Amino acid sequence: MFGLGRRTAVEKAPEGPVLDLSGPRLRRAYEHLLESAEPTGGVDRYVTALWLKASLFEELLGKGKVTELTETEFLDLCAFVTPARRRVGALLAEIGFDAMRARLVRLLDGWSDISTADRRLAEFGAGFPHDKAHRWLPDLGAEVLHFTAPDRYPLMARWVWDSHVGTGVLREIWFADDVAEARIEAPATFATFATLAGELEGFLRGEGIYRDLPFFTDLLMAHVYAAYINDRGGEFMRAEFATAADPMLHTRRMLGLDAVDTETGRTRLKLVDGTAHTLGALGVTDPQEA
Repeated sequence: MFGLGRRTAVEKAPEGPVLDLSGPRLRRAYEHLLESAEPTGGVDRYVTALWLKASLFEELLGKGKVTELTETEFLDLCAFVTPARRRVGALLAEIGFDAMRARLVRLLDGWSDISTADRRLAEFGAGFPHDKAHRWLPDLGAEVLHFTAPDRYPLMARWVWDSHVGTGVLREIWFADDVAEARIEAPATFATFATLAGELEGFLRGEGIYRDLPFFTDLLMAHVYAAYINDRGGEFMRAEFATAADPMLHTRRMLGLDAVDTETGRTRLKLVDGTAHTLGALGVTDPQEA
């Protein structure tokens, strides 16, 4: 299978920086995740939802099928990518779907060669202005790579680590007396994200988890960043994610697992005319309902 098989015959990742992570911070986040997920079915339910999300990406993009991707199928996928929901409609009106599909084809061309990941991801977002309307594109590319081939590609989204502004999960679990003032010399490259994922997988193995490690890692990272949003997020973040008593709400939203109203099929993705996109080609409901 394109992305969901066991971790076999995967090329050695480029050597990444040394990451000084805090074991106590990780353990607190992990324990809080277990506690928070329990009322809604436990962590296994969320891991299954992520596995289903990856299955959807593999089904539509894997094994060269990206060249046959339709606009409806693309919008179905974008419904599960939080940064894309409010902006992809305007982007397609700007450049057209054919241009977007061509970018996706190039992004996944040579997908098995992780040494070209940084170049392909940079090219995916190249040519657009560096403004709010377009800065989410690298996140879309990162999710495409990760959820199409989770055993090869770590999740390289900005909320995991944004070296330009020095924010993300990496800072929240860094070992330092004052994390906010810590200087973290780690570029936002494949090597850094792969090193971080490897460290987190090692931690999870120490907690007795040996299966579905890419998705457990995603879930732990999202919960770490959800705590940042709850505790220290600014007005923009609170407007984006809202506040709620459900301790897993922001965790689900970071991973796009709150995509669908299961009664109507309408998603959180807004089309250029302001209407909500309804799932079409996939014929599925929210993976969180699985």
